[in-house]
Amino acid sequence: MSSKTSPPRDALFANPLDQLASFTFDEQVARVFPDMIKRSVPGYSQILGMAGVIARRYVPEGGRIYDLGASLGASTLSVAQQLDDLQELDIIAVDSSAAMNQRCRELLAEKLPARKVEVCCADIRTLKYQPCDLIMINFTLQFLPAEDRQPLLDRLYASLRPGGALLLSEKVHFTDQRRSQLLYELHHDFKRANGYSDMEISQKRTALEDVLRTDTAEEHLLRLQQAGFGFSTQWFQYLNFASFLAIKGRDDE
Repeated sequence: MSSKTSPPRDALFANPLDQLASFTFDEQVARVFPDMIKRSVPGYSQILGMAGVIARRYVPEGGRIYDLGASLGASTLSVAQQLDDLQELDIIAVDSSAAMNQRCRELLAEKLPARKVEVCCADIRTLKYQPCDLIMINFTLQFLPAEDRQPLLDRLYASLRPGGALLLSEKVHFTDQRRSQLLYELHHDFKRANGYSDMEISQKRTALEDVLRTDTAEEHLLRLQQAGFGFSTQWFQYLNFASFLAIKGRDDE
């Protein structure tokens, strides 16, 4: 019989809370995060899988990768497994939560014992970036103030080497109200199907209201264009979650 244990189940909002604080990536969230994101984000595993496939296409021997808002390093793990044959590879996993950073270090040391990964506790808006070949920023931009999003993408574009790629994944909303309402309700159905109660869904939504602000897919693509990317596309959507890929052309500079 396998001794492998399942990750702790997310029950942070399972009981009525007298006062709901804003959602934070603290020790409690870090402990249950793998279960939380699996049961809350449609298509998460597909995006992780494609992160590795995309890395294979754009990261050469001696390349550098940034995983921004790395949480527990799932995207880092995906690309490291796909690039296992590269002898020289720098991977920098960045998150502003000390609790997530600590757990990320532990998990990557366990799952990638032969691959050195720099795990950095820092603000991605002020981090000094080195020239790189792939930047992953999955479900992270949505937690930044709206006015900080374009300046960050400008900096990320500048740090990419010609031919490099940016993978951006986000929860999105829609201008068409009927579409927006339907996908909003289907997302809640998705959570219910994964074992969350109506109370859990409601309390978590309230906790996230002031910290998670979505954009439309069109706004994301416009920002990427304004940052300088000559090519960008939405390659994935599952309900109200989407992922985008932008490439820095070799003649953009």
